Amino acid sequence: MDRAGKQRPTMADVAAKAGVSRALVSIVFRNQPGAGQETRDRVLRVAAELGYHPDNAARLLARGRSRTLGVLFTVHQPFQADLVESLYPEAERRGYEILLSANAPGRAEAKSIEALISHRCGALILLGAASGTAELDALGHRTVAVSVGRRVPGAYVDSVHTAEGKGVRQAMDHLVALGHRHIVHVDGGRQSGSAERRRAYRDAMRRHGLADGIRVIPGAHDEDAGIAAGGLLLAERDRGRSLPTAVLAGNDRCAMGLLMAFTRAGVDVPGELSVVGYDDSHLSHVMPVGLTTVRQDAALMAEHAVRFAVERLEGEGLEPRQAVIDPKLVVRGTSGPPRTE
Repeated sequence: MDRAGKQRPTMADVAAKAGVSRALVSIVFRNQPGAGQETRDRVLRVAAELGYHPDNAARLLARGRSRTLGVLFTVHQPFQADLVESLYPEAERRGYEILLSANAPGRAEAKSIEALISHRCGALILLGAASGTAELDALGHRTVAVSVGRRVPGAYVDSVHTAEGKGVRQAMDHLVALGHRHIVHVDGGRQSGSAERRRAYRDAMRRHGLADGIRVIPGAHDEDAGIAAGGLLLAERDRGRSLPTAVLAGNDRCAMGLLMAFTRAGVDVPGELSVVGYDDSHLSHVMPVGLTTVRQDAALMAEHAVRFAVERLEGEGLEPRQAVIDPKLVVRGTSGPPRTE
């Protein structure tokens, strides 16, 4: 029934009036081969006259899926929390619900994904998935999957990610324009976006004629990695080696760990050393000294992720697609001109 209490026209009604089989009407509305152009036109004309619209929800349920988008996310990652917050209104706008499953210490990512599949989610949106390309390719052939924050070339999944290289170039150009020449990068290890950010840092150092000063400290996307990297640099200072004048962190959490280490040691940021993060998570601008960082547009990334998932669910035969979102450097209080030696 529709809202007025009248019986909605069905696919069988369209088939009867158009003089074709129900299966042929289904072929037309799924835009699959098997119906001539004249037949397609007649079916669509009759459907319009009757006011018939395909019931995508019923079709998804018939395929064992629901109007629920399963979202894999990592606990304690502020930017992923921002993404989740943006996914809800976008999904609801399209008539879908969100079901969350968390990656956490001691819980394998594969288990988190299987939990979503067991709840018959129509599609999966994977925030910063760490699974290998082969695993994600197999998942994409098993169900609808969208990777957010990481491009996965060769896997049958859609992807939404920031132009990582462009964001790092903006950060590096900012630091060099301030006068910095001794810039260290604390990377994110094997975590989402890290390889691209690491590569872009090296490229930027070479482009600015600073190749001899390239230094990457292995890290991770958490505060502990930033604290450890800060401790390493401070220990080197105590042995007579100069601190760098700037540090580009793999993400905002790592940057916050660096700030904690330097502040505890009495290092003035940005007077003695500048720190730049990546993400512009909600925590980056509520600190006593706002963090200079590269902004990823969580709302726009969520919009693309939901759209990709829904279009693949309600369409047929789409090839893997990707959306690349432009980043933007946000300058706050943790970057300034280098100290004078």
